[in-house]
Amino acid sequence: MTIPLWDLPTRSFHWSLVLLVPLAWWTAEEGQMERHEWIGYTVILLVVFRILWGFVGSRHSRFRDFLRGPRNTLAYLRGDTAPFPGHNPLGGLSILALLALLLLQAGSGLFNSDDVLFNGPLYHLVDSSFRDTMGVVHEWAFNGLLGLIAIHLAAVAWYQWGRRKKYVQAMIRGHAEGREGMSPPVPRWRAVMLVAALALLLWGLLSLVPPPPRMW
Repeated sequence: MTIPLWDLPTRSFHWSLVLLVPLAWWTAEEGQMERHEWIGYTVILLVVFRILWGFVGSRHSRFRDFLRGPRNTLAYLRGDTAPFPGHNPLGGLSILALLALLLLQAGSGLFNSDDVLFNGPLYHLVDSSFRDTMGVVHEWAFNGLLGLIAIHLAAVAWYQWGRRKKYVQAMIRGHAEGREGMSPPVPRWRAVMLVAALALLLWGLLSLVPPPPRMW
């Protein structure tokens, strides 16, 4: 039978990152720093949304559905657990790592500069030592993100073609083959309201940042 797996907000989060991460790299390489900045804001918004959605979203989007603890994770590695309809325990840990790296990457960018024309919105609020540290964090977080993405793609390919689990189709359509009873997704308006509230909060916080001092 077909069961609801990942709801629309979770799938939208996933595919938004598929678009935004390459765009973040490309805009930085091309020196399009204003666009790069807005991509960073969007990533922060999405990550905070996904964290909150992990508590108030649909069943298979919630952290408690795939964060199983050390004992269950070890049992999964030994093959002593039943198949998981959504993310398995290792997949759940990778989600936590992904969220942490994305937040670290985008957050550190708020303190960065291209040393030419662009400074992040919080650049002028910290000293040079902290800026340098954030620059290193920004670079290393991106490298870590690339490594995690590579592992994720390899795992998806293994499950998709090696074990015949149609995870790609499930992330597109939201449904998968399974034996569980139907668990309807939560209303989508909840996600819309949450995104709107977070966007308003982010805008409000950024508007409170004092402008940089004039140099002339």
